[in-house]
Parts: sequence; structure tokens; C-alpha cells
Amino acid sequence: MAEILYRDDNHLVVAYTDLVERGAASQLGAEEELGIQANQFLVVNNGRAALIDPGGNLTYNRLLSEVSDHIDVRRELAYIMATHQDPDIISSMNKWLVASDCIALVSELYLRFVPHFCNTGSTRGRLDAIPDEGLAVSLGGGKIIALPAHFLHAEANFSFYDPISKILFSGDIGASIGHTGSFFVEDFKAHTEHMVGFHKRYMTANRALRFWVKMVRELEISMIVPQHGGAFRGENVGRFLTWLEGLQVGVDILSQRNYLVP
Repeated sequence: MAEILYRDDNHLVVAYTDLVERGAASQLGAEEELGIQANQFLVVNNGRAALIDPGGNLTYNRLLSEVSDHIDVRRELAYIMATHQDPDIISSMNKWLVASDCIALVSELYLRFVPHFCNTGSTRGRLDAIPDEGLAVSLGGGKIIALPAHFLHAEANFSFYDPISKILFSGDIGASIGHTGSFFVEDFKAHTEHMVGFHKRYMTANRALRFWVKMVRELEISMIVPQHGGAFRGENVGRFLTWLEGLQVGVDILSQRNYLVP
């Protein structure tokens, strides 16, 4: 499903929420999903576009078709932007490099690793590094800001902020498993049950969470949209940030019981 998050005469933001292809029915009679649910995002400003976390081969064909409803991919796609390097984030990169003249923006830490998703030589001149401190990327006379989100969950990790729509693309921060219903979370308290297990396992430490929350509170935010599951707007933006900064995760909750010889 394509969800229009923002639109004016010059600017468009679209979320795609259900493009992961499904497999044939299993022996139990249920349809098996070939990959986890993931959200992809298109930002268009004055005819120049960026795809944020476009996903892998499971999403590519349908995402290309959907995105082509809004832009000429060959001429207007300027950037692929990756919050981090996981396969569900950017393993379709080679196909996007073939289909367009875009530049892929990835962490400088992963600059040598991401080409492993691509054909030999296909990334030459097509990769730009995001430094650890982040940067502002020009897009059609506007900008998208890459914000440090390191160790949440990847060692080099970024969130992306669109100052025009005031949308924060948070990557795996705020991700939920098993969220159903509308794209936007309605009952925040009930929704935490879909987030807590993921965050305890995939986020490194409360210290990093608190630093990230303090940084993003300096921004004017209309929505926080993660890469998996439901999104936050209105009062749920503040509720989410408060919940996050108090959460014990990762190394905070490790003990010797997690390191026993089997």
C-alpha cells in the first residue's frame, strides 16, 4: 500500500508498507512470507527524488512500479539513502544503480562492504559516504539531513530528517513486529508490546538512546516513521521519545547467563 505522508505543489513524501513478496502455501496451509515486513520511503522535491531504505530483491519489482507512478526513475531519482547496511535496507542497490543514474549514500564505515551487494565495478563513481557526524544532502533546492544514530542498532547508523514535511525517517528505531491496522499507531500503550522485544535485542544501550532522543527533540517533528511497522504522529511522537529514553536495552540487560557454554 502506498501512503501519502505529505504533498504540496513542490514536495511529496510517500511510504510503501506492504511490498514484501509472499511465497507459496506451506504444508500447514498458511502462506509463508519470504521476508519481514518493511517500509520504504520516497521523497520528491522539485522533481528530484530520494529513496530511503529501498529494501532488497523481495521489494524491488513492486517498488519500482509504484515509484514510477510519481517520478521518471531514470532521470529524476537522485539518491538512494541507507540508514544502515542490512539486506532488508539496501541489498537491491545494484538494480537501482542499473535502473537509474542515482548516487547511493551510505555510511563511510560501510563504504567497502555495500559493493558486495552489487556487480563488480557497478558502484564505481556511484557511492558517496555519509560521515559519522552526518550531513545535509541537497535535493531539488531543499535538503534531507542525515542524523547520527550510531549503535541503534548498527555501529554506523543514521536517521534522515526532511525539514519541509518535518518527517523523521528513523530506520530501525521505533520498529515494531506484528503491528496491524492503520499505518499510524493509535493506541501507543498497546503498541509498545510490538516494539519492546525488538528494541531490547537490537538496540545497544540506553546511553545511545538518550543521546539520540535529546538530538531529535531539537527538531520540529510532525511524524516519526520507522522502517518496520507503525508510525507515530501527533502526541504519539512525544510518547514514543519518552518511552525510548527510559528503555533498558542491549548491554544494559546482559548478564553472565547470556554467556554460558552450551
